[in-house]
Amino acid sequence: MSLIVQKFGGTSVGTVDRLKRVAQRVARTRSEGHDVVVVVSAMGHATDQLVELMGQITLKAPGREVDMLLSTGEQVSIALVAAALGELGVSARSMLGFQAGIETEKAHTRAAIRTIETARLRGLLAEGVIPVVAGFQGITADGEVTTLGRGGSDTTAVALAAALSADICDIYTDVEGVYTTDPRIVPEARLLREISYEEMLELASLGAKVLHPRSVEYARWKNLVLRVRSSFSDHPGTVVKGVDQLEILNPVNGVTADLNQAKLAVLGVPDQPGVAARLFANLAERGINVDVISQSVHGGHLTNDVAFTVAFDDMGPAREICEALAAEIGAMGVVADGTVAKVSIVGAGMINHPGTAAQMFEALGGAGINIQMISTSEIKVSCVIDRARALEAIAVVHRRFALDKEQQPVVLSR
Repeated sequence: MSLIVQKFGGTSVGTVDRLKRVAQRVARTRSEGHDVVVVVSAMGHATDQLVELMGQITLKAPGREVDMLLSTGEQVSIALVAAALGELGVSARSMLGFQAGIETEKAHTRAAIRTIETARLRGLLAEGVIPVVAGFQGITADGEVTTLGRGGSDTTAVALAAALSADICDIYTDVEGVYTTDPRIVPEARLLREISYEEMLELASLGAKVLHPRSVEYARWKNLVLRVRSSFSDHPGTVVKGVDQLEILNPVNGVTADLNQAKLAVLGVPDQPGVAARLFANLAERGINVDVISQSVHGGHLTNDVAFTVAFDDMGPAREICEALAAEIGAMGVVADGTVAKVSIVGAGMINHPGTAAQMFEALGGAGINIQMISTSEIKVSCVIDRARALEAIAVVHRRFALDKEQQPVVLSR
């Protein structure tokens, strides 16, 4: 008998009918001879509604009280799913994060899981009871309720699966798996049968919203096989696993765009050691993550222009930091642009395919789309472009790499 962890997102449990459908799927999995642990998110937009409710009281709520409020969303859905399973004659028990043994660090609204004590879960499974666990939450060693941040239910499911040595972790969502790009943008987008942790992590970090990056990172660390499936069909979905276990078919497996980007440039920076370190240290102290970075040299190496991208919401604070430093060091000034996007290709197969980046550049150039900045890694190429042309860029690049078709296997060598 295998052990399967099944996670259902907010869309999957958004209505009573959908809750009942989830219960039927869980019951069917149990009838096939598997042990099952279920993880659920809050219903539909319940978390957003709770955030809005708190906002009507105060915009400066303590993190502890925010967590206490937001954790109630999952309490509703686990009780309803457990009750729905009971109506089907399946023994189930709803469990909050702390009841499932999930201990986190002391960081309200963004806690990381430290340990999971599985004795109670294993006891229920041994009795033939299905635990229905609240995602997104846990408790500190001194008894304070915490939440894991947005996408935290994915992380809960993966962490539980790893702690229980589950055979697989199924992440149920409103799409049938991971596509080469968003099918709402490119109808010809192809559903992937499998994808590596590394590729999925890049796609998730670059804007794809199928899986939360932290859950993918955790699965890679524990070498846990994930499946992304639809709550509304029986399609087998997409398997996420180690790159060495894959048959690599295409040099590029996905195209994605992050529209939540802004570009800043500090102009005329004196060419002196340590200036860049000061700039990026100041940004880090404010909790601002920097993504693409470029530097250009002017005037016989006397000055540089330093450009970088940040999340759009961080543009204002980042500009303040840049302007303060520019005044200190005698730079010419700061330019901020909130009208950019980052379009990226991802694929483990590009390691052995020279010219992959050039093909992307040619596709964009052929469409008259100007590339402002470039960032690369072993399995990723990202281009910063005008946000107004981002969706067009996705379609152009997707077509250039013929991602609607599977190609011949790629032999990887390192």
